[in-house]
Amino acid sequence: MEASQKQSKRTLSTFTVHNAESAPEASRPFLERAQKQFGMVPNLIGLLSESPVAVETYQTLASLFSRTSFTPTERNLVWLTIIYENDCSYCMAAHTAIAKSEKVDEEIIAALRTGEALQDARLEALRKFTGSVVVNRGWVGDGELEAFLAAGFTQQNVFEVLVGVAHKVLSNYANHIAKTPVDPPFEKFAWKKGQA
Repeated sequence: MEASQKQSKRTLSTFTVHNAESAPEASRPFLERAQKQFGMVPNLIGLLSESPVAVETYQTLASLFSRTSFTPTERNLVWLTIIYENDCSYCMAAHTAIAKSEKVDEEIIAALRTGEALQDARLEALRKFTGSVVVNRGWVGDGELEAFLAAGFTQQNVFEVLVGVAHKVLSNYANHIAKTPVDPPFEKFAWKKGQA
């Protein structure tokens, strides 16, 4: 039987979006942390709580990425670029809300949601480098790396982009697999690739 036929006969599983009562005991501290941070438990955190290791990894990577040398605008740019390239509707809605709460310029957010070039040359270099890392799975060309460094970024920043990629690959892929529903507070930022 061909792979496509096998897939069509497969019964899709419905993934559980856990709350404090249904989550495995080891995941509950991470749900509590999300509740304190966001005033709610985002569906992604509830989903990842099925695996205490997955939810801990996600929150740890988020914390580590927030400690990089990137400014809040640069950090959000890296996230939104990765999300755009990975085509993750859930994360684009959630991270649009996060970017707005961190006062990222509205024009930058709008451009990142449509994959358009940014007016600021330094930020555009970061966007292009991050996008290349994702699309080319790390096989960034020498010219792309040189352009990134020439824009004022450092070798440290190269590896910090990779931390952002690791963080978002976990959530983007989890959302693809589980079809995570967008949380009500983020619905106004709903997104499909190719639309603003």
